[in-house]
Amino acid sequence: MLRLRANRLTSIALLVALLLATPILVVLVQSTLGTEEVWRHLWDTVLFDYVSNSLWLVLGVGVCVLLLGVPAAWLVACCEFPFRRLLTVLLLLPMAMPAYIIAYTYTGIFDFAGPVQTLLRDLSGLGYGEYWFFEIRSLPGAIMMLALVLYPYVFLMSRAAFISQPGNILDASRSLGLSPIQGFFKVALPMARPAIVAGLSLALMETLADYGTVEYFGIATFTTGIFRTFYGFGDTAAAAQLAMLLLSFVLVLLVTEKYSRRKIIYFSAAEHTTSNNRHELRGGWGALATLACAIPSLFGFVLPAAMLLFWSLGSEELASAAFPTIAWNSFSLAGMAALISVLLALIMAYALRIHKNTVTRAAVQFVSMGYALPGTIIAIGVLVALTWVDHQLVARVEAALNHAGADIDFGLLFSGTLVALLFAYTVRFLAISLGAVQSGLQAIKPSLDQSARTLGHTPVQVLRKVHLPLLKGSVLTALLIVFVDVLKELPATLMLRPFNFNTLAVRAYELASDERLVDAAPASLMIVLVGLLPVLLLNRSIAKSH
Repeated sequence: MLRLRANRLTSIALLVALLLATPILVVLVQSTLGTEEVWRHLWDTVLFDYVSNSLWLVLGVGVCVLLLGVPAAWLVACCEFPFRRLLTVLLLLPMAMPAYIIAYTYTGIFDFAGPVQTLLRDLSGLGYGEYWFFEIRSLPGAIMMLALVLYPYVFLMSRAAFISQPGNILDASRSLGLSPIQGFFKVALPMARPAIVAGLSLALMETLADYGTVEYFGIATFTTGIFRTFYGFGDTAAAAQLAMLLLSFVLVLLVTEKYSRRKIIYFSAAEHTTSNNRHELRGGWGALATLACAIPSLFGFVLPAAMLLFWSLGSEELASAAFPTIAWNSFSLAGMAALISVLLALIMAYALRIHKNTVTRAAVQFVSMGYALPGTIIAIGVLVALTWVDHQLVARVEAALNHAGADIDFGLLFSGTLVALLFAYTVRFLAISLGAVQSGLQAIKPSLDQSARTLGHTPVQVLRKVHLPLLKGSVLTALLIVFVDVLKELPATLMLRPFNFNTLAVRAYELASDERLVDAAPASLMIVLVGLLPVLLLNRSIAKSH
């Protein structure tokens, strides 16, 4: 009986994996059905721009996040300097700032009508076209915006790697005459390479998935191309073909990340790590280290957050009757998506725990890939799949009703409703909740399962009575992170939201697109403030572990 129920749980996990795989399979099938006309037009006009801009964006962001994240991680992990503890927290805060929001903010600051150029004209007496100023709405501007909010991925991974490195190896390098800087390049950096590459891969996948920043800056990339092809040409197949090209870029990043870690294993003595023997920086070197760590956090969070707060205080958006409704839409939708994701993550993770066969492992690994997929790809797959289901259901239901003599227009059931949004969010963010739940389950000894089963409990009862009480922290963490990620998600929400249904992210995007940056500030600031919660929780857990 126990084995039968365990197999049933495994079957449910497999069914969930197949269901969540549907959007990707749909995009794959759609990419083979297109005609040559639209694709030839894309090839002749904009495809080269999509490829080249995406590549330059990835290259630029990659270099910038390495320069911002790795030195800062080494400094806070291996050195002691003024305000190190405070800066360690501040360096994480840009994770709460979505790229499209920081893009709106810096556009308002540095654009022609912004305070910086206005002050420059007032002080110099120069007029329009008489001076040079950096164009924020450009490819270099987009690279800067994305790098400022994505470097924490590299910072986090690198910091953990530097902290866990054996201190005796670094002590030995110093005894051989190497300075701290030389030790960084010759010893610490090569040992941290796998972690750095992992953080870099995450940052670059987020770069490829970005839509709000590049669309606002008018840069033609794969994400904007997919969106325009889908809505402008109305050609699902051509959009799917672009989506598959974008997906190939993502797969290259994933394969590169795994390849970089092959045959690389480092062992460390946990009782003697670099955090126990930091190199003290004094005088000018200490001030320089403080400045190097302060710059990313200052421009990545402090300055844009202060500007958003200033604008919000002067905006009438908070007092509008629609704002509470929009906020409620966002929070309720994010809450539902978080609950669904965590529930499915519990099923998947527990199925793998009690039935570690090849099928279950493959199912769990497959659904874990969802976070690597851009929202535009998932949105197209969900929309096409649910539209087909709707047409099949409506045809059958209306036929049955008409046969019974009732003339009723049934309408759509799934596409264009919250069901489509929740489905897309689950595909996109299940990997996050699954990772949190799996890490919590791994900390529970298998002997507890065996003891509970000898007392006659079924696997479901073991999960409910034994595991769930022990998994409270992991479940709450997963709920919070998915909640915030759904709150920030823009492209999938834009493509799938019901008619006349707005969220904070969509409202900020619409107002910023109309150049109403001051009115876009309250919605943007609320997203940022809520986004701080998982960042602070993450910092607290890191501090406890070290």
